Amino acid sequence: MLLVILFLYGVIFGSFINALVWRLYKQAESTGVKSKSQAAKKATSQAKSKHLVRGEKHKVLRKTRGSAVNYSIFKGRSVCPSCEHQLAAKDLVPVLSWLLLRGKCQYCRKPISAQYPLVELLTGVLFALCYLSWQFPLDGLHLVWFCYSLGYIVFFVALAVYDAKWFLLPNKLVFPLVGVAASEVLVSGVWQHSWAAVWQPLLGAGLLYGLFWGLFQVSRGTWIGGGDVKLALALGLIAGSPLYAMLVLFIASLLGTLVSVPQLITARKGLRQHIPFGPYLLAACFIVMLYGENIVSWYTELFL
Repeated sequence: MLLVILFLYGVIFGSFINALVWRLYKQAESTGVKSKSQAAKKATSQAKSKHLVRGEKHKVLRKTRGSAVNYSIFKGRSVCPSCEHQLAAKDLVPVLSWLLLRGKCQYCRKPISAQYPLVELLTGVLFALCYLSWQFPLDGLHLVWFCYSLGYIVFFVALAVYDAKWFLLPNKLVFPLVGVAASEVLVSGVWQHSWAAVWQPLLGAGLLYGLFWGLFQVSRGTWIGGGDVKLALALGLIAGSPLYAMLVLFIASLLGTLVSVPQLITARKGLRQHIPFGPYLLAACFIVMLYGENIVSWYTELFL
C-alpha cells in the first residue's frame, strides 16, 4: 500500500517538476538569461524582430514585463506552453489529462509534449524504486534519510530535464540542492554525534568540486560547464565520501560514453555537437545513493 502511495506522490511531484522547470525557463528568458540553445537562436530572433510593426513590438514588451508575475513558481497559474491559456483543474490531472486530451491543448489544439506524462511517470517510478531499494527501517534517522532521498529525486529530475532541454543547470535549482545536501550532512552529524558523518561528505564534495573546477579551468568551459562544477559540490555531499564521489564520476562517465558515442557517430556535427553532462551525473548519483554500498561490496569481492 505504501508503495502505491509513494508512486502516486511521485507522479504528483512529477507534475510539479514540469511546471517548475518551465516557469524557471520563462523567468530566465524574460530577464535575458540565455542558455546555450537560446544563444544559437539569437540571430534568428533578432532578424525577425526587425520586421515587427510598432504595435506588435509594444505587445511583446508588455508581455515580457508581466512574465515575472505570470511565471512565478508559487503564485503563477499553469498555462498551455503554446497559447498560454490558463488551464482548468481538469487539465492538470497528472498523466490522465494528457491521455484524455490525446496530447493536445483543448484551447489551441497544438501538441503538448510527451515530456509531461513521461516526467510524471518517471518520478513516480523513482519514488517507488527508492522505497523498494531501501535497506533500513523507516524510523528515526533512517526515515529522515529516506525523506531526503525523495527530495533529491525531485531536484535530480528537475535539473536533468532542464539541462537536457536547454543545456543549462540553473542556479535557482543547484544552490538550493547544495543547501539541502549540506543540511542533511549537519543533521546526520548531530544525530549520530559523529564528526566522521560531517567531514567524510565534505571531503567527497571537495574532491568532486576540485576535479570539476580544474577541468573547467583547463578547458575554459568547453569540456564541462560552470553549472556542472556547482552541481559537483552538491553531488559530493550527497555521495557521502570521497570513494562514493569518485564512483559517481565513474558511473556518470560510463553512462555518458554509452549514450553519447552512438549519437556522435551518427550526428553530422560530429564532436562539435554539444551534449549535456548533467543528466548523467544526476543519474549516477541516484544509482550511488541507492546501490553504492552494493556496488563497492561487489567490486571488492570480485577483484580484492
